Amino acid sequence: MTQEEIEKENKEIAREYKELLSISYQTLSDEDKKLIRKAFDVAVEAHKDQRRKSGEAYIFHPIAVAKIVASEIGLGPTSIAAALMHDVVEDTDITVEDIERMFNPKIAKIVEGLTKISRMEPDPDISLQAENYRKMLLTLNDDVRVILIKIADRLHNMQTMESMAPYKQAKIASETLYIYAPLAHRLGLFNIKTKLEDLGLKYTEPDVYNDILSKTKESKEEQEAYIESITSVLEEALDKEEIDFTIKGRPKSIYSIRRKMKAQGVTFDQVYDKFAIRIIYKANQQQDEKFLAWKIYSIVTDYYRPSPSRLRDWISSPKSTGYEALHITVMGPKGRWVEVQIRSERMDEIAEKGYAAHYKYKQGVTEENSLDKWLNLLKETLENQESNAVDFVEDFKLNLYSKEIYVFTPKGEIKSLPKGATALDFAFSIHTDVGIKTRGTKVNGKLVPLNYELNSGDQVEIITSQNQKPSSHWLEFVTTARAKNRIKNVLNEDTKRISDEGKEILSRKLRHLKINLDEKTVNELVTFFKLKTSQELFYRAGLGKIENQQLKEFVSHKNSNMFLNFFKKTIKKEAPETKTETKLDLIVFGKDEEKLDYKLASCCTPIPGDNVFGFVTINEGIKVHKIDCPNAISLRSNYAYRILPAKWIDSSVQEFNATLTIKGIDGLGLTNELTRVISSQMNVNIQSISLSSNAGVFNGQITVIVPNNHVLSKLIENIQNIDGVEKITRVYGAA
Repeated sequence: MTQEEIEKENKEIAREYKELLSISYQTLSDEDKKLIRKAFDVAVEAHKDQRRKSGEAYIFHPIAVAKIVASEIGLGPTSIAAALMHDVVEDTDITVEDIERMFNPKIAKIVEGLTKISRMEPDPDISLQAENYRKMLLTLNDDVRVILIKIADRLHNMQTMESMAPYKQAKIASETLYIYAPLAHRLGLFNIKTKLEDLGLKYTEPDVYNDILSKTKESKEEQEAYIESITSVLEEALDKEEIDFTIKGRPKSIYSIRRKMKAQGVTFDQVYDKFAIRIIYKANQQQDEKFLAWKIYSIVTDYYRPSPSRLRDWISSPKSTGYEALHITVMGPKGRWVEVQIRSERMDEIAEKGYAAHYKYKQGVTEENSLDKWLNLLKETLENQESNAVDFVEDFKLNLYSKEIYVFTPKGEIKSLPKGATALDFAFSIHTDVGIKTRGTKVNGKLVPLNYELNSGDQVEIITSQNQKPSSHWLEFVTTARAKNRIKNVLNEDTKRISDEGKEILSRKLRHLKINLDEKTVNELVTFFKLKTSQELFYRAGLGKIENQQLKEFVSHKNSNMFLNFFKKTIKKEAPETKTETKLDLIVFGKDEEKLDYKLASCCTPIPGDNVFGFVTINEGIKVHKIDCPNAISLRSNYAYRILPAKWIDSSVQEFNATLTIKGIDGLGLTNELTRVISSQMNVNIQSISLSSNAGVFNGQITVIVPNNHVLSKLIENIQNIDGVEKITRVYGAA
C-alpha cells in the first residue's frame, strides 16, 4: 500500500470508531469512553498486520461487531470493549490473563468465552457440528453476553461473505438458520433475527431469494401507495384524538414470505399480507400504555373491519421474550388483509433491543440484572447434558422458535407454554416433582389424557400420586425440552441398570460364537441393528430383545466383510459397478462429478431438475435431498462433513412420479378438462387420479409420470390456468 492509501485507511478506521461511540444505545460516560478507547487501541495493535479476504484491514471487522453490539443489541461499555477484542486472544500472543490485568475479570471472562467458541471452528471448510453447538450453548451458563456478541459476529460475517466459495456460503448459512437465527429470536433480537434469516436464505437458496427480492422491488411502488392510502386515513383519525404517534409501513422479510409460500403452498402473488403497519405511540406514564393501545385499536377498527381470530394481545400477557404489542389484522382497501401493530415507544425499544432496553425503564435495575433475566429464559434447556449432542441441540431448539399459549392454574395464575404443549408439559412446568408424580390431568374441570394438547385460556389441574413413576411412553406425551429432559433423567437410572446387565449378557453370548465384545464389535453391532448408540444396544440386550439367531446372522455378515465393503464404497467414493437395468447414473457428486450409488430421500422426493445435495448415511449409503428439503438445514448444520455437492446430468433416461393436490370450485366437465390438459396438451401419463366434491368445492389428488422438473413446472402452470382451479401444490413423501 502507498502512504496515501495507508493514511486514507487510517482516517476511515478513525471515522468508524467515532461512529461507534455516537450510535451507542446507552449514554456513555467519560470513564466508559476511556475503557472503549483502551480496548480499541489493544485491538488495533493486535490486528495491525492482518487483512480480511476482501483485502481490507482486519480491524474493520471487530469495529463492525462492536457497532452491532452497541446499537442494534444495545449493550453497554463492558460488552462493547469485549466485542472490539473478541478475536485478540485467538489471533495474537495476548492472553486472557493479560486482558484481565489490563481491564477487569468481567471483560476477560467474556473474551475467554468468545475465544472458546472460535477454537471450535478452526477450519472454515467445516461448519460447527452438533458437539460444538452443545459446547457453545453451554457458554450461556457463564455470561449471556458471550452469545450476544457471537450473534453480532455471525451477523457481520454473513453480511461480508460474498467472496467465499458457494459451498462454504451454504454451510455457514445453514448453520445460521439452524442455531443463530432461532437464538436471536428467543433473545428478543427481532431485527437481527430477520437479517440473519434473509441472509441465510440468500446463500442456501439463492435463486428463490433473488426471485422474491426482484418481485418485491417490482411491487414496491404499488405497495407504498397502498400503505399510504391506509396510513393517511389513520393519521387523520389519530390526530383528532390528540394522540402523539408515528406510523411506519413495514414490508415482510424475504424469508417470512418464502416460509408463507411453502407453508400455504401459494405463489408470491397469492401472499397478501406482505407488509404490516406499525403505530408507535407516546405514553407519558407507563400505566397509560394499555389504555392508549386499546384506544388506538378502537380507532383503527372504526375504519377497517378486524379479523376476530387474528387478534394478538401481548400487552396483557407479554411473550416470554419480553415482547409487548397489540397485533390486529384488518380488511383494508381492495379486499386485502393488513396487519396493524400497536406499540408504545417503550415496547418498540424492547422489541428492537430485547432485554437490554428493559432496565432503561426500571429504576434500580442494572444491565447485569437484566441480562440475568435474559439468561434464565434459556438456562432450563441446558440442564440435561447427558443426551447425545444432536438430541441436545434439537431439544434446545424446540422452544426457541415456538409460538406461545397462555393457560391458568386452578388458583387463576397465568403460565406461558409453547404452542403444542400438553397437559403433562404443564405439570413439569409447575415443578419436576409434580411432573414425575402426575397420575392424571383435568382441563376446564374435565379429565383428559396426559397428551391432551392445551389451548390458550385453558385452566389445568394436575392430579398426583406418590406411587406414580414416569414410563418411556411419557416422552411421546410431551413436547417441551424441560419435560423431556426431566423424564429422561428419571428413566436413565433404570436404563443404566438394564444396560449394564445387557452388556454382560451380550458379552457372554458372543463368547460362545468366538467373538470378543470390543469397541470395534460394538460399533459393528450398532450399525447392524440400525441403532444410534452403544447404550441402545446394551439396553435392548438387557430387555431380551436381541435373539441368538440375530447374533448368528451378525457373525455371518461380519465374516463376509459386508461392513468393510460398504465403508470402502462410501468413504473412497468409488464409482459403482456398471448398472445396466437401474441406470442410477443421473446424479453426479463432488467437484470431480463422480458417479456413485445413491437413493432418493423420501422426505422430499427429488426429481431431475431439482437442486440437490448428497448425504452419506450410516446404514443406507448416499441419500439425495432437495436443497429446500425440510431436513436440509439440520443435516448441513449437524453433519456438514457428510454432505456431498450433487447435480443432475441427464434427465431423459428415467421418468419419475410426482403427486399434486388440487383444490377449487366444482364445475361441469372439470375432470375432462384436467385429463385433457395433462394427457393431450402435455403428453404426460396419469398414474392415478382422485377427485371429490363437497358443496361446490372440489379436492383432488393426481399422480403423474414426468421426465423432469421443467415439465412438472409447466404442467402445474397449465393446470392453474383451468377455470375453477384455485390452488395446486406438489406433495412430498413423509419425513
